[in-house]
Amino acid sequence: MTAVLSAATRSGTPSRLLSDWRAKFVLLALIWGMSFLFIKVGASALSPMQLALGRMAAGALPLLAVVLLRGGRLPTSPRLVGHMFVAALLLNTIPFTLFGYAAQLIPSALMGIVNASTPLFGVVFSMVLLSDERPDRERILGLGVGFLGVLTVFGVWNSLGEVTVSDRDSLVGMLFVVGATVCYGIGTPYLRRFVAGSSHGALELSSLQLLLGSLPLVLLVPAFTEAPTGVTWQVVASVAVLGVLGTGVAYILQYAVVREAGATVATTVTYVAPVVAITAGIVLMGETLTWNQPLGAVVVVLGAALCQGVLRTRHVTPPGPRG
Repeated sequence: MTAVLSAATRSGTPSRLLSDWRAKFVLLALIWGMSFLFIKVGASALSPMQLALGRMAAGALPLLAVVLLRGGRLPTSPRLVGHMFVAALLLNTIPFTLFGYAAQLIPSALMGIVNASTPLFGVVFSMVLLSDERPDRERILGLGVGFLGVLTVFGVWNSLGEVTVSDRDSLVGMLFVVGATVCYGIGTPYLRRFVAGSSHGALELSSLQLLLGSLPLVLLVPAFTEAPTGVTWQVVASVAVLGVLGTGVAYILQYAVVREAGATVATTVTYVAPVVAITAGIVLMGETLTWNQPLGAVVVVLGAALCQGVLRTRHVTPPGPRG
């Protein structure tokens, strides 16, 4: 594998470059970091539920295509389907909708910053739901540092003075994102506890997850939302990119990075995505941030890295490509 990657790097062809997990890692960070910008654009014309439904429907297409090309089949076990439905609510339906509400109130860059707290909630709920996950000194320290960063992002000291309408909207928007990250934090260990060990492949399970997550919105969108107006090509393109790239292709890339470089390396994409989100929001959307928000993001990322053991000095040999 190392020889192949070395040859691919020397050849410089795009197809061979993508065989290197580093290229996939960078592409994954770009896709997930830019997702908040596309959410912001989509939310300008679509309701949060419409945006979430469009994103999941478009995301299911590339995954289903890969499943069919590989001759795979979606799970049909009632028990497994039931657990996957719960996981879909926690990892897709609810958080995608909450991001839509947040996009109506706060900049895309700020959404990306608050979303960096996802690993913190993942650690908290893993320790609660999984018997093999136990708190240790490093995790407790990481959680403390991480949540201190969240408070810094929120600018909690502002509550001591007069709160403006803008401050209140910003607070509500950030709380929507926190709600989404809590869902992610519960959904990930839920999948590990009730779905791990299934005979079905990850692509089949993910395809089913997106399809099941779309079902409640198929019923709710016609009942509680009106037909969107002012839908531009930018909105349509944003929803398509969110689904096909951010929800479909991104999963395939993440799976490849985990397989080739290891889970520890794959988790670090969480620390790069906020940088992409901040840069995209400021450069492409003209957004502005207060000093405490990027500072808080750094503290959150540091806390998450401590929780996940990325900074442990005993890992002297970094994981590399695996054959």
